[in-house]
Amino acid sequence: MRHEQLLSAERCVLLVVDIQEAFVKAIDEMDRVVERSKVMIEAANLLGLPVIVSQQYPKGLGQTVDALKDSLAGALVYDKVAFSCCGDSAICDAMAESRRDQVLIMGIETHVCVAQTAFDLMAMGKQPYLAVDAVSSRKPRDGKVALKRMRSGGVVMTTVEAAILEMTGSSKHESFREISKLIK
Repeated sequence: MRHEQLLSAERCVLLVVDIQEAFVKAIDEMDRVVERSKVMIEAANLLGLPVIVSQQYPKGLGQTVDALKDSLAGALVYDKVAFSCCGDSAICDAMAESRRDQVLIMGIETHVCVAQTAFDLMAMGKQPYLAVDAVSSRKPRDGKVALKRMRSGGVVMTTVEAAILEMTGSSKHESFREISKLIK
């Protein structure tokens, strides 16, 4: 028996929010966001999680960063103009169709698209989890305030490694050997 707040590969969707080319030089610690996101996406692929990607106005802000494209080969990619991913019916439909109640979020910006999405997911009956080492904002203060606000509002805080190992469950998992290479 596992606690309901522990992430489960069978119950979780990975949501990658707006990690796009135009933000590479603007976002605080963007290299960390990309590196941790890549690890999480590759683990999600090994664990069989559906992966949904949003791109904020790609015509003006560019596509998802090249460093993530290979890992996202099987992902569902949606363009959006609303800040919240839930402001786009296609993304909401994909979330509903997944029939999964946990959504692990990573991406940018923490205080805008990520936060609005997390709160809207709760309104849809989903439990959002935030990989705090795979999110950021242009200004660190905005990101810190958003993390506190989301935590107090019911979003579960985690890290990429903690999320991966929760969903793996034990060293007996069939993908553990590959997953342990990812997190080292």
